[in-house]
Amino acid sequence: MGNLVSIEYLNEHLNDKDIVIVDCRFNLTNPDQGRKDYKEGHIPGAFFLDLDKDLSGEKYTHGGRHPLPNIEVFVDKIEKIGIDNTKQVVIYDDQNGPFASRLWWMLKYLGHNRASVLNANYSTWKNQGYPISKEIPSEDKTNFNVDIQNDMILDVDQVKKITESNNYDLIDSRSFERFIGETEPIDLKAGHIPGAKNYFWEENVTENGVMKSKKQLESRFSSLGNNKNIAVYCGSGVTATVNMLALETIGKKAKLYIGGWSDWSSYEDNLVEKEI
Repeated sequence: MGNLVSIEYLNEHLNDKDIVIVDCRFNLTNPDQGRKDYKEGHIPGAFFLDLDKDLSGEKYTHGGRHPLPNIEVFVDKIEKIGIDNTKQVVIYDDQNGPFASRLWWMLKYLGHNRASVLNANYSTWKNQGYPISKEIPSEDKTNFNVDIQNDMILDVDQVKKITESNNYDLIDSRSFERFIGETEPIDLKAGHIPGAKNYFWEENVTENGVMKSKKQLESRFSSLGNNKNIAVYCGSGVTATVNMLALETIGKKAKLYIGGWSDWSSYEDNLVEKEI
């Protein structure tokens, strides 16, 4: 199984003991909505992990709106729902993939190489008549061996060095309006990191949350050329992971600036570019 898995495959393997299913539905404007939706119905056997409470840590002045959680605390949570290094993890959301991709990336960061994002939204699963359940699965604690992949992540100082060199393609995953500084509804400043290129994350997927074909993605990212060094950011290290997933689909590796624009803009001296 690769980084993406079809709803047909998951339906056929719902009862496989070596598969752990995780529901990551979330609503940025209503943080309690995801858990509420999960309780009202989910893919059978799925556990729930919350972006704010499980996939993110405490916020400070710097570090972004969704910093990584304490690793020990997070590992304890995934162990409780049965994730160890041997389990295949299938993750879904209902928002075209950003919250599922965040967990997919986090597991890879911790050294887990058997995680996949469901290649469709939960609504597609439900609307096509696949089974849903209100039953909360029982926990089956395991042991997860952490092998942190430090080369997958960047901090603000490393990104500063990138802006001063020509060795990286720096991708901004936010909407074009936020990228050019026309609007900034969330963070302290409007604009983008100097030298970044805009690849809005939602343009990787269809309206049903299905990743576009490899040929379409290769065309989309063709301007990156053969540069092997790619760094990706968004507002706070969430939607950028959809670009990370798309890039891996076409064989390109990238590093994630997880603090993103919310971290970069929190420093008064950091340079900002705007394009109108």
